[in-house]
Order: sequence, then C-alpha cells, then structure tokens
Amino acid sequence: MPLLVMKFGGTSVADLARIENAAQKVRAEVARGYDVIVIVSAMSGKTNELVGWVETTSKLYDAREYDAVVASGENVTAGLMALRLQEMDVPARSWQGWQVPINTTSAHGSARFLSIPRDHIDAKFSEGFRVAVVAGFQGISTEGRITTLGRGGSDTTAVAFAAAFGAERCDIYTDVDGIYTTDPRITGKARKLDRIAFEEMLELASLGAKVLQTRSVELAMRYKVRLRVLSSFEDTDETSGTLVCDEEEIVESKAVSGVAYSRDEAKMTLLDVADRPGVASAIFGPLADAGVNVDMIVQNISENLAGHSGATTDMTFSVPVNQVDRARKAMEDARAAGIVSYDDLVIDTDVAKVSVVGIGMRSQVGVAARMFAALAAENVNIKVIATSEIKISVLIDRKYMELAVQALHDAFELEKA
Repeated sequence: MPLLVMKFGGTSVADLARIENAAQKVRAEVARGYDVIVIVSAMSGKTNELVGWVETTSKLYDAREYDAVVASGENVTAGLMALRLQEMDVPARSWQGWQVPINTTSAHGSARFLSIPRDHIDAKFSEGFRVAVVAGFQGISTEGRITTLGRGGSDTTAVAFAAAFGAERCDIYTDVDGIYTTDPRITGKARKLDRIAFEEMLELASLGAKVLQTRSVELAMRYKVRLRVLSSFEDTDETSGTLVCDEEEIVESKAVSGVAYSRDEAKMTLLDVADRPGVASAIFGPLADAGVNVDMIVQNISENLAGHSGATTDMTFSVPVNQVDRARKAMEDARAAGIVSYDDLVIDTDVAKVSVVGIGMRSQVGVAARMFAALAAENVNIKVIATSEIKISVLIDRKYMELAVQALHDAFELEKA
C-alpha cells in the first residue's frame, strides 16, 4: 500500500468531537488505498496544564520527570484516536514513543532524533493493520528515559516519520487552511498560496510565521518530504491547502512570495567597541554561551572616516525581547572580565522585524529598492537592514509594523496569483 503521514495539532483534537472529525479524515484516506501513520498532539491546552502542574509541584524540577509528565498528553490523544478508528471498523493501534521506538538524544525538553526503526510498525501493517497512531512530541533517550522535542515537536515527528517510511506526502492538519502571503488578520488582501518552496517556508517560519515549526521545515527540506498544510475543519481533497515542496516543482516564482513579521524584537547597540581583529568573536561568543539568539547584526566601520581615529566602532544586533536581560548580563560580565571593551550599551525594546521572502529574488533585480520605496512612502524609518539570497529584513518602530506589512503586501501585489 502507498503510505501517507497525517498530523493533527492540538486544536484539531481538542475534544472528542474533533477527534471523531479527525478520524473521519483518516478513514477517508484509508478508503483511497493508503496505509496511514497518524501523528497526534495533545488536546488543546493540555500541555500547558501539564507544564503548570509540574511547575507548581517543583520549582527546580528534574527535567526527566518533566518530560515524563508533559509527554502524557499525546499518549491520551493517541489512545482515543485509535479507539475511535476501531469503532469505525478501521484496523488501528496506538504507539507511544518508546514503543516504536523513537530514539532521541538525552536533551530533555529539546531532544533530537537519532533513529526511527520501521520494523515494529511495518510488521503491524503486514498483519492487516491500516493505521498506526503515534504520539507526537516525544521519544526515548539512550538511557531509556522519555524525552520531549520542544514546542511544536509533533510537526517534526510527522516529518521524521514521513522521511523514515518514505511516505508519499505528509499532511499537517491545523486550524488554518494553508500558508498565506501574510497574516490575514493584518490585511484582508492576504492570499492563500497553492505552493511554496521549502526555502521560502523555512525563512517565513524562522521570521515569525507560526503555521509550521522551523525544525520540521528544515527536516522536510533535507529529506525532500512533500508537506501539505490544510484545515481540519473543512472538507478537503487532494488539491486543498498549501503544498510545501522542492523549488523544482514550482514553475515560475514571483520576486516575493510572502511578508513575515515578528513583534517581540529588541535592538542592542554597543558603543565605542575597540576596533580590532576578534572583536566580533569577543561579543557574540559570550552571547552564544548565554543562550541568546542573535539575529540581525550591523557593524559601523569607522576606519578612514574624516575626523575619526578608527580605533573604535559600534556594533548593533537584534535579539528576542525576552532575552534582553540575559544578553545585557552577558555583555556586562564580558566587559568585567576584560573580554570586550565598550563605552555604553543602548537598548531599544520597542522595535519589530518585517521581512519579505521569495526565491524569485535570485533572478529578479530591484526588490530591495521597491521595498525601501514602499516603506519611505509611508514614512516608516528603517533602523537595521539584513539580507540573504531570498530574504530582506528590516527593524522598524513597533507601532509601524502593521502599516509596513500592509504597504509591502500592496507594493509587491501579493494579492494577485
């Protein structure tokens, strides 16, 4: 039988009625001739509840026990889904991570896959079972302890199973009906995309689009797993949703495919940093050691400027707002230890990042000029610019974020197919 992986997120299995709805979709694929591996998340809100119980019980909790508790949400959903399918006369059984087994590293709370052996599930398919319902978000470490993969880990589980079993496709069922050119809540002109390249989706996910977890897209791109994002709450067929696929499957690309944004950004600037070889390492090494996720980086080169000795420079970078205190401490500790020298640290926590993304940028010129002209026309001042082959990002004042997204969506005519 051809194989399909279907993943249902928390809102898609939020209660028994929605589990029944999801099971109906699985049964329809079985009727089309597929064997199916179903990956399920915990019921909506359950993971947060379990995390709350752990934190209330133990402020300085054992991460191994945290994973044992938090992973239980997916186990409940998997069992209920298998029972519902059995009631529909679909041969199905549930699998917890350790039963497959989903072998992972021992980094509790953020484990990574080591291997997913096929033997046990393949044996059940050969016995006549048509559906394997697998608890997402979890695995088992080399020490035999339950592990979890971090928020959104069920998406990654689904892609990993699709890669391991050579699935025809991996369908991600969620509460939206596909990938849009931007957030429809910001502009009513946002358009659902029929297809989007892996690289574009990876950029959008990393820049703030929350439809797919970044790690799942990375894995899909590496193993060429065709992903389809579609709604659990609509009638669907093989043309529904958005297909995330290899660039070669997209005949012609617009210069820009989407506009992404992130509200929770901060801009940090080190003033009068000693301008010498190794200064960047002296700054970003301590930040990395402190677990700070640095994104955009700009160094103001002062050498040979009139009236300036060239002995110092300024270094600007962006970090998530919730990591500002950690970044500040890392820099203060590095200065106290003599690792880096700077005059002052200026922090702006009222900024947002807006980005345009598109594989068409590789072959079309003038994208940056068009973007900057659109922002200038709305009197939006740019604080920092960062580019890659298929992305241009800017930091702007947060109050102008929605205006900027709307202006860029209009400038690149993303409402048109």
